[in-house]
Amino acid sequence: MKHLFKRTAAMLAGYALCMLAGNAQTEVMAWSNITGIRVDGELIDFESMLGVGNTTDNILSTHKEWQTSNYHRNGNAQEVTTAVRNVNFFQRVTDLERGLVKVDIDVKSDTTLKQSAYFSMELPAEHYADAKVKIGGKKISIVSSSRNLQLALSKSAKAVVYNNKGVKTLAIQLLPTLKKGAQSSLSIQIKADGKIDHEDVKVALDTEHPGNLFTGFGGNFRLQNPRLDPTVIDYCLKNLRVAYGRVELPWRNWQPNENEDPIAAAKAGNLHAHVKESIEMAQRLKAQGMPVILSCWFPPEWAIDGDPKSYKRKGGVQAFKLDPQKSQQIYKSLADYMKFAKQVYGVEFAMFSFNESDLGIDVLHTPEEHNTFIKEFGAYMASQNLPTKLLLGDNSDATTFDFILPGLNDPETLPYIGAVSFHSWRGCDDETLRKWAGAAKQINVPLIVGEGSTDAAAHRYAEIFNESTFALYEINLYTRLCSICQPLSILQWQLTSDYSLLWGAGIYRSEGELRPTQRFWNIKQLASTPAESLAIPVTSSKNTVNCAAFGNIARGEYAVHMVNNGAACEAVVTGIPQNVKEMTVYVTNTVDGMKPSVLKVENGTVRVALPPISFVTMISK
Repeated sequence: MKHLFKRTAAMLAGYALCMLAGNAQTEVMAWSNITGIRVDGELIDFESMLGVGNTTDNILSTHKEWQTSNYHRNGNAQEVTTAVRNVNFFQRVTDLERGLVKVDIDVKSDTTLKQSAYFSMELPAEHYADAKVKIGGKKISIVSSSRNLQLALSKSAKAVVYNNKGVKTLAIQLLPTLKKGAQSSLSIQIKADGKIDHEDVKVALDTEHPGNLFTGFGGNFRLQNPRLDPTVIDYCLKNLRVAYGRVELPWRNWQPNENEDPIAAAKAGNLHAHVKESIEMAQRLKAQGMPVILSCWFPPEWAIDGDPKSYKRKGGVQAFKLDPQKSQQIYKSLADYMKFAKQVYGVEFAMFSFNESDLGIDVLHTPEEHNTFIKEFGAYMASQNLPTKLLLGDNSDATTFDFILPGLNDPETLPYIGAVSFHSWRGCDDETLRKWAGAAKQINVPLIVGEGSTDAAAHRYAEIFNESTFALYEINLYTRLCSICQPLSILQWQLTSDYSLLWGAGIYRSEGELRPTQRFWNIKQLASTPAESLAIPVTSSKNTVNCAAFGNIARGEYAVHMVNNGAACEAVVTGIPQNVKEMTVYVTNTVDGMKPSVLKVENGTVRVALPPISFVTMISK
């Protein structure tokens, strides 16, 4: 017991340093929502929102990918500027001391509405079902059996508690009446505390029932920034084990004129620079031994159904329909690109897709059209002796699962499907992920996460890429994907300067030398999984510790990945094969990037320290 106390004390001391260096006490989303305050690593969870409404049960509130926001960190303060219904909000969240946070809110109305502006806090039932809320003057108390929140307001404000779709919600009125030019300010100090869980987590491997092949972590290499992309790509390919690639087919540059022979034009020296760079990118990835997916965004004007100018861009979505009368010309144009890449650059593509054709970025298909395209273009490529298969789906996110159903259930389409694919931007609850895994299993093809990350709008507030909270959410998602979906690969969006894993050197106007972020170290650690491993079923006794495991059984190499979303604890890992005698442990958090140590394994069991809010990996080699 004394030895355990010393270990826990050391971990808590390390956490204090972690918080000092990483400013990670309060989780603030880039759209302004606060998802909780960490105390010794434990997340005292709630979700705050800024909103506008005429009653508390009719508040339109800030949420992911909805409103335009600007995020900025200023020392211990995180600042967000955003707007709802032409009501402008500025929120500054400042970490003061352990468990104590100050929230400063300025609100100004640019419109007149019969509504009010609110700061709301949703209290999840898991920890607040028995909570008692007391409102008195400038003090608000929220106390449950496991959580304690004390709010001190800078001035009296109307506050109510109401039921929002089964969730207890506190709403504090910021501006009672919205008139053009009206403004107000409120400061709220929030003191958070609660039960801090340092109990051991039991992690159990089941090596007797290995699952799908994980060829390794992959990446997208869609070239968009000639100045910054080369440096970032060089760094990533040099410092990460990248097992799968995805590149762009710049179709509108490949054959801008319908009656032109694009292969002849290219061989005559008229190859568009962006096409050349994109094929050379594919060639470079192939030279490193990885399969490459070819995806298309923008079609040439001649392939579009109707006048291209009649298509209005909405929210970044162009959604071009292809001309059904020109399907054979379209198939030939796409296949010619693959022939040219093979003849001149020696590149055969593993699979092809139109990017996110369920949504229309930038070719739009109905589910039936998606199925027909796979069936017909697949047959055309086969007639041209091209081995490339097609991705079923490559959907914009996991929520649009029904898009793949016609292709999934059409026997004539199945010979041309190389893999099922979706992008992990949203909707990745366990039930939905199991549906995608089941679809791939149904037709006996791999599952690929064609674009991996968590927030499709993050490029608008790019400073968030350098935040530990963003890094934690991302690696949590990837660990869950590996465990639930058992994909062949997850392809990071991107391994270029877009959504970059690196910072500095002018990336998103960042200063200083090029350097890895916490996200980079997370990805490098996951990508260090032994090559060509099989997914190993694994369980965790804590819902705050996400786990995934892999094993190359033939070589006796294993990896166990654990994301600790809570306070410092120890993991007791069992089920490790008896021939494994030691494992290298890597730790990534706000302080460390893949910090190594070595642990002995005894009788298939090892005890490993999990620092708070950290990604920990054990690898045997």
